Amino acid sequence: MAEKINHFKELKIWRNGIELVKNIYSVTESFPGNNEIYGLISQMRRSSISIPTNIAEGFKRLHNNEFRQF
Repeated sequence: MAEKINHFKELKIWRNGIELVKNIYSVTESFPGNNEIYGLISQMRRSSISIPTNIAEGFKRLHNNEFRQF
């Protein structure tokens, strides 16, 4: 029988999402020019952080279908 996961931080997909965020921030630090090249850096960072955020939000939902939606 599978163990019950009590917190979203136990999810492998959430941990992978956090690693992606760290990688995106690291990569965008080395982008040439000023800090906002057509808003690309900001957009990449915001989109990457939305992945683990949505997983965490979905985890708190009451039903599996709602979790899958996030």
